[in-house]
Amino acid sequence: MLNQKQNHEENKKEPIAEKKEEEKGKTVSLKEEEYLKLKEEAEKAKEYWDRLLRFQADFENTRKRLEKEKQDFVKFANEGIILELLNVLDDLERTVALAESKHQDLPAFLKGVEMILAHLYEMLKEYGLKPIEAEGKLFDPHLHEALMQAEDKDKPEHTIVEELQKGYLLSDRVIRTAKVKVSKRTENREQRTES
Repeated sequence: MLNQKQNHEENKKEPIAEKKEEEKGKTVSLKEEEYLKLKEEAEKAKEYWDRLLRFQADFENTRKRLEKEKQDFVKFANEGIILELLNVLDDLERTVALAESKHQDLPAFLKGVEMILAHLYEMLKEYGLKPIEAEGKLFDPHLHEALMQAEDKDKPEHTIVEELQKGYLLSDRVIRTAKVKVSKRTENREQRTES
């Protein structure tokens, strides 16, 4: 009885497979108007597909070009400042060569170094660099980094008493905090003993 059921199932499957094969080669008749409309839609679909492929290729080319431009920008972004720094480097090399040639004119040597420093400060200022004011100001953790504390009864607490290393802003953004020594209040020994 089980064999009969299996044979019956196989017989059911065969006509379906044959039907699908017949449908593949089957001719369908349409009205000319419907055929022309389908043909027009197929052409539009092909045109849209071609356009999509072109847009996709253009997008990929644009993405690659922008990535290359970004890499070039990063690579050569500092070219202008480096060219100006080369002038400072040349001045420093001449100054060192002059010092090595045993010139004993210390004031002239010092004047030359001061001129180079002034040139360097001016160049950096043009690029938006400015020093952070520190000495005598109240400590600001966004601008200053406290490395030391000093007891000082003459100054308010948290006042910067000494700048150990200059800090700098680049276009109002801190690129290096000022390293400072900050005042702290001294307690009078008499007050401590009374307590």
